[in-house]
Amino acid sequence: MTRATPVLAAAFCLAGLPAAAEEVGKIGVDWVGNDIIIEAIADPKVEGVTCHIAYFERGLIDRLSKGNWFEDPSNASIACRQSGPITVGEIDRGRDGEDVFRASRSIILKSLRVKRIFDEANQTLIYAAHAAELTDGSAKVSISTVPLFQAD
Repeated sequence: MTRATPVLAAAFCLAGLPAAAEEVGKIGVDWVGNDIIIEAIADPKVEGVTCHIAYFERGLIDRLSKGNWFEDPSNASIACRQSGPITVGEIDRGRDGEDVFRASRSIILKSLRVKRIFDEANQTLIYAAHAAELTDGSAKVSISTVPLFQAD
C-alpha cells in the first residue's frame, strides 16, 4: 500500500457527497442585520455547470425580536448556467434525480437542497432548489435549466 492510497480513498469517498458552496455576494436588506446571501455551487458531477443560489439569512436583532432562534426561512432562488465546456459524469438519470447541494436551515428540522434531474428527452439538466422539512413540506421551490446541446 502506497502513501497515496489513503488520500485516493478519501477523495473517492468525498466524490459522492453533495457539493460545497462558496459565498460570492451578500446584500444587506435592513438595519437589523438581515441579509441575502448569494453562493456559487459547482456541480460536482457535471463539469462546466455552476449554480448561483440566493437565500435569506436572519440577523441577530431579528432573532432576538421574533424568537425562533435556530431557523432561517425556506425561501431560495437558483440560476444555473454553463460556465465552461460541459462534461456530464456519472449522474443519477432516474426520475427522482440526486442532491447536488444541501445546507441546514435550522438545528435539525429543515434543510435547503438543490437537486439535479436529467431530462433526457430534451437533453436538459434541471436544477431545483427547495426546502426539506421533517414535519411539514414546503411548496417554496425555484428551478433553473441548462441545455446540453452545442449552439451553432
